[in-house]
Amino acid sequence: MCFGVYQGEAQVGFARIVTDKATFALVADVFILETHRGKGLSKWLMHEVMEHPDLQGLRRLLLLTSDAHSLYAQFGFTAIGDASRFMEVLYPDVYGRT
Repeated sequence: MCFGVYQGEAQVGFARIVTDKATFALVADVFILETHRGKGLSKWLMHEVMEHPDLQGLRRLLLLTSDAHSLYAQFGFTAIGDASRFMEVLYPDVYGRT
């Protein structure tokens, strides 16, 4: 599911939700262009995401953030309780590969 924020015809924000619409959703790729930050758009975008009918009643919503913890905390997100259950394959230099 993709959510967009627009000023006229120009896209200024985005959020992608990967979900089975039954038990799980991953909130990913959330952004507001720097020139449009500080106007409450990220809060409005997350409100719309969290209120979407297809995302109600899910068991878990997950996201990763490096700097927006306080934004997501406003919508009920907390640090993972038992991180030992999660595993990953991480390629930190994937975009630098030739």
